[in-house]
Amino acid sequence: MNDDHAALSARIDRTNELLQRMLAEVAKTPSTHAIFVDAGYLYAAAGRLVAGTEDRRAFDLDAEGLIEALIDKARTIFADSRLLRVYWYDGARRRIHTAEQQSIAELPDVKVRLGNLNANNQQKGVDSLIRTDLESLARHRAISDAALLGGDEDLVSAVEAAQGYGARVHLWGIEAPEGRNQAEPLLWEVDSQRTFDLDFFKPYVSRRAAPAYDATATRPTREDVRFVGAQIAAKWLAARGREALVELLPGHPYLPGSVDQDLLVEAEGLLQYSLRGQADLRRALRDGFWEHLQAQY
Repeated sequence: MNDDHAALSARIDRTNELLQRMLAEVAKTPSTHAIFVDAGYLYAAAGRLVAGTEDRRAFDLDAEGLIEALIDKARTIFADSRLLRVYWYDGARRRIHTAEQQSIAELPDVKVRLGNLNANNQQKGVDSLIRTDLESLARHRAISDAALLGGDEDLVSAVEAAQGYGARVHLWGIEAPEGRNQAEPLLWEVDSQRTFDLDFFKPYVSRRAAPAYDATATRPTREDVRFVGAQIAAKWLAARGREALVELLPGHPYLPGSVDQDLLVEAEGLLQYSLRGQADLRRALRDGFWEHLQAQY
């Protein structure tokens, strides 16, 4: 009987010794964090806060400076942790980097991941990319903490997946001039919340000056404007393909707001004439745009 007790005691001692070794190894292993940025949310919320608009064409974003500021903020919050990298999620036509996205991808410790953009300039597939990365990194114990800058309710599943593997997810948000710009279910699921205010973003967002056109310039004819609309439609179709055309056609004769605004801005640049307040010319522009697209279908 005494021998049994002695053997049991020895096994307990060995188990305790193994546990102590494991705890010592864990203590030696530094915590690791990563920053996940939903660029669609960032541009919309920061643009609205600083420049008063969500339209990316109306303001410039110093992405390099902002990323450095986010890294510094994370270094303060996760004081005993090292940065794995910053993940930057955005949309692009056919998932081909724009010049701006390419410059961001070239920054140290930054990984750009691209979803697609549909005909209405809406991101597709970005939330699933965030979920895949969050879940994979948490499952492989590559991160202990994730700072997520986003606001879409679809990110809830990404948060739950990462938490299921033991990672803590910290939601970072951007101050909203009115109400909220983050989904409540997302706020409920995360481990902590933090909101960055106007002063944080001011150094990195600047509104672009509106182009000035010669007020004495000759007013173009409706046919001139219709022709420019067709030119832009040809360029639009070449860049986006027939899949985007199929998405756009059911809305005829109306264009999604983002497409209509792109059409207006590009036409004014080609004509060197402002079409603001020129309802008849804007109708001619849209007519030319639609006529070309319908002829190709």
